[in-house]
Amino acid sequence: MREENKAVFESIDEYIKTFPPETQEILRKIREVIQQAAPDATEKISYQMPTFVLHGNLVHFAAYKNHIGFYPAPRAIDEFKEELSQYKGAKGSVQFPIDKPMPYELISRMVKYRVAENIQKAAAK
Repeated sequence: MREENKAVFESIDEYIKTFPPETQEILRKIREVIQQAAPDATEKISYQMPTFVLHGNLVHFAAYKNHIGFYPAPRAIDEFKEELSQYKGAKGSVQFPIDKPMPYELISRMVKYRVAENIQKAAAK
């Protein structure tokens, strides 16, 4: 497991390959859920995390020893706070325990919320 060993990743594939097989499977599924919820978004590595961009940052995600960190921005956390109340989190992030079922459907809805938000923001400029 990598914590802060300063690895520099060029791609999401490269990032995913650094984790154990079970974690890789979760990361690939999250990536797929995000791709389906935001088909026009592009992938990149930002802050050394897999990131999806559409009119600015959309969401980031990252694997840790015991959880998957999901970073959909503070407004999305606020919008889904009821459903996220069972998870640890902070202003712009939530932690999904690796040993529990991943809430893929919730992740999808949060990504779609962020897509709408970013499109609206871009249109207002």
